[in-house]
Amino acid sequence: MDQGSGAGPHRARGRLGAPSCGARAPGAPWARFSAWLECVCVVTFDLELGQALELVYPSDFQLTDKEKSSICYLSFPDSHSGCLGDTQFSFRIRQCGGQRRPWHTDDRHCDSGAPVSLQREPAHYFGYVYVRQVKDSSVRRGYFQKSLVLVSRLPFVRLFQALLSLVAPEYFDKLAPCLEAVCNEIDQWPAPVPGQTLNLPVMGVVLQVHIPSSADKPESGPPKQCSHKNLLPAPVVLTSVHELDLFRCFRPVLAHVQLLWELMLLGEPLLVLAPSPAVSSEMVLALTSCLQPLKFCCDYRPYFTVHDSEFKEFTTRTQAPPSVVLGVTNPFFIKTLQHWPHVLRIGEPKMPGDLPKQVKLKKPSRLKTLDTKPGLYTAYTTYLQRDKALLRRLLKGVQKRPSDVQTAGLRRHLLELTQSFISPLEHYMASLMPLKKSITPWKTPPQIHPFRQDDFLRSLERSGPQLTCLLKGDWLGLYRRFFKSPHFDGWYRQRHKEMAQKLEALHLEAICEANIEIWMQDKSEVEVVDLVLKLRERLVRAQGHQLPVKEATLKRARLYIETVIGSLPKDLQVVLCPP
Repeated sequence: MDQGSGAGPHRARGRLGAPSCGARAPGAPWARFSAWLECVCVVTFDLELGQALELVYPSDFQLTDKEKSSICYLSFPDSHSGCLGDTQFSFRIRQCGGQRRPWHTDDRHCDSGAPVSLQREPAHYFGYVYVRQVKDSSVRRGYFQKSLVLVSRLPFVRLFQALLSLVAPEYFDKLAPCLEAVCNEIDQWPAPVPGQTLNLPVMGVVLQVHIPSSADKPESGPPKQCSHKNLLPAPVVLTSVHELDLFRCFRPVLAHVQLLWELMLLGEPLLVLAPSPAVSSEMVLALTSCLQPLKFCCDYRPYFTVHDSEFKEFTTRTQAPPSVVLGVTNPFFIKTLQHWPHVLRIGEPKMPGDLPKQVKLKKPSRLKTLDTKPGLYTAYTTYLQRDKALLRRLLKGVQKRPSDVQTAGLRRHLLELTQSFISPLEHYMASLMPLKKSITPWKTPPQIHPFRQDDFLRSLERSGPQLTCLLKGDWLGLYRRFFKSPHFDGWYRQRHKEMAQKLEALHLEAICEANIEIWMQDKSEVEVVDLVLKLRERLVRAQGHQLPVKEATLKRARLYIETVIGSLPKDLQVVLCPP
């Protein structure tokens, strides 16, 4: 429905409390709720006010005016979509004003075991939306228009969509009391610890989910589910908390999946123009997920409007287009972003059983401002040859195989392609790690060797992607361009950080395996105190899951600290171990 373009969103007084006004303290009662969600918002469309934030729950959660404005505008389809009935989609906004909720130890623990692509976002919020727009004669304008929005840092789109499917219809009928009860139930859920299968009760239903772990093997399928014997009612099992139906999302672009994979890998700007926020957000999320297990390090907005606070930033012509994947429904963006190198225009989705009509590759010069036909408008030439056998297999299976089987085949292909590309980089990076025998207890550990791009490219002759991938093409050219992308920078920083932590852990192990009493014999008090402080610092880091250290090593480090402090004069012992 048309939302108008006059005044910005307004704050309506909520049923569950006053407007949000301050971050929760670490010991606040909503700690368990906060492990899953930041807050729940209800946005209504008011005839006089436009989009209005009706309530935020818990009511003490702090949102800036800019965040409230973004949530309001992004919680409804724009007037070009014409979405009546119930619709689900998602958006992603930049957090304004720095971190406000205390970062709990449990959050760090959950992130440390999660795949890098599924760790919680430190600087962005995800919004998962369930909007109802239906005719209602009791409302002055003749339409009931309201959205229920779950705001979270977790990219668990499948889980939160399932949760909204249960909660939103009930809420639209019963309003505030229902929502308060649901939030209290979520506040009883166990933390989303990676590797665990959890039962999450809500509104008389139990959702059973597996939280992905970095230790999970790719493409091994969902882990074995827990026994249902003692659970009444029997749980609703979600096969994934985050994976979309990739085949359904990519149906119109199957012929160009590899081209799109390359664009994503290289961090190229891409505008996705879709007929609705649901199609837009699913396509953008599918595109950003096709690099897994590589983390998507560029910005992306599953649904974006002209009212967004970053609109000017993304549409400026004074500099090169930013590395962002932008999902929109307003054709106005075609005119505004004509200077962008890649535009994907998607038509209305076809019925599941129909043979999907593939969008055609078209030159950017053929973009028309008002009447742009579906197509992938780009002058980009792929570095790798297309896998024609994959396309034939997928198209032939449209009417023969279930969508989940098609999705599994497509996901496996993209995973193997990404792994073939990343494996040589991982192999070369591992060679930069100092040898374990060079790490001695009482010397500063050696440095990680620098990454030299020319050395890496020379190494491809004997350990390149051709060993695991049948696709021919200009792999060297693809790597050279990848080196300039945000994904190389993000991957390198993450791996270097992990290697530095491993080096620090090995050094701590070397200290704990050495004879500390012999070392102390000729050392001054200053040197001994310095060792205590350094050991304590590493112990704190290791206990905070920032160092990969065995429990036995931690115990020995604590014992060493006690031994060393016990050898010092009483006055120093009091300073280092105050009562």
